[in-house]
Amino acid sequence: MSDEDDIEVTESADDDWAAALQEQADTADDGGAEELDVQQHQMENLDAGGSDYVPGEDVKLDAILDIPVHISMEIGRTQISIRNLLKLNQGSVVELDRLAGEPMDVLVNGTLIARGEVVVVNEKFGLRLTDIISPAERVKKLR
Repeated sequence: MSDEDDIEVTESADDDWAAALQEQADTADDGGAEELDVQQHQMENLDAGGSDYVPGEDVKLDAILDIPVHISMEIGRTQISIRNLLKLNQGSVVELDRLAGEPMDVLVNGTLIARGEVVVVNEKFGLRLTDIISPAERVKKLR
């Protein structure tokens, strides 16, 4: 299917939607006494990898390798009133919801993907990953 065919299909679909919306508006203006015939359709089950995915084969990721993502390490969280926030100054201590020694959360674009512990290498801070969150667990957290 060419790009030209895609444009024709899209325009046809747009015309169909416009006609359906107009028909719905006309029915609503007439008092909506007409009963609609509703039909259910069974959707195909899709496999997790898509139709081209073959386990054990190398996946070509070249198209997405240069997309930037925001990664952050979260030590902990807290809630504080604006009054107390304005009282903070150098040397103030803010209590977090984590205990000392608990693993830090690794977030990519705001989604938890791993946990780890803080390390110092050549006088620079880093994070050693200790637990990777599986994609299945991430999906469960969305629900």
